[in-house]
Amino acid sequence: MTTADEPDQPAGTSGATSPREYPPAPESPPLPPVPTNRAELAAIIDHTLLKPDATDEDVLKLCADAAKFKVAAVCVAPTHVYLAAASARREARTAGNGGPPAYAVASVVGFPHGNHLTAVKVDEAQRAVADGATEIDMVIDLANARDENWAAIEFEIHQIRIAVPAPIVLKVILETTLLPDATIRSACRASLAGGADFVKTSTGFHPGGGASLRAIRAMQAAVGGRLGIKASGGIKTAAQALAFVQAGATRLGLSSTADVLAEMQP
Repeated sequence: MTTADEPDQPAGTSGATSPREYPPAPESPPLPPVPTNRAELAAIIDHTLLKPDATDEDVLKLCADAAKFKVAAVCVAPTHVYLAAASARREARTAGNGGPPAYAVASVVGFPHGNHLTAVKVDEAQRAVADGATEIDMVIDLANARDENWAAIEFEIHQIRIAVPAPIVLKVILETTLLPDATIRSACRASLAGGADFVKTSTGFHPGGGASLRAIRAMQAAVGGRLGIKASGGIKTAAQALAFVQAGATRLGLSSTADVLAEMQP
């Protein structure tokens, strides 16, 4: 139960609020470089497995593929973080380089609906980091976005940022399929103010759909060059992946990683 000493959101953030002032985006936000080969594309992929019935065996295969493809990260459910982190360390030892884990481990918070209490999201994030995650993908409260309650959204992101400070990478999932462009831009600016490192399109679980070029362009217009932008949800081909990068995405969440990379030149 939330107490006066431990507020779940600041006073005055229930219901819609007046528009908040955030720094404007650069007039011409820089676009990321477009990958030209398989290795360059793999280096910006979060190889993802978030099916609720995924087994340990499925996660181990995901991790083996991640090491083979040399992706940026794997993204798994909180229950699989410890296994994925151990696998990443083992892959590094097997490679004999004595360096850091073979890939980062990301986990999700408030997934997939976002309507968890802030205190629950904070606890999820801290537990995932304790189990070995170095990246957190959190879902915002979607009702707050639709109400344009940016104070509540910024507060929640800030609370999670405090709980898992840098160098942990914090990505904020906006579920952009639900939002018009102007609201996407405002959500991006609230994420920037709250301390996020990335904004992300989608969970991939909403019936309304996943990533869209429309959403990426709105995100790029708001925070391009200031935050990373992750396109996730429904990316099945290399042509789609490259189109999202051309629009402004700097990271891609894929479950069809092998198929997408097979379409790229070595």
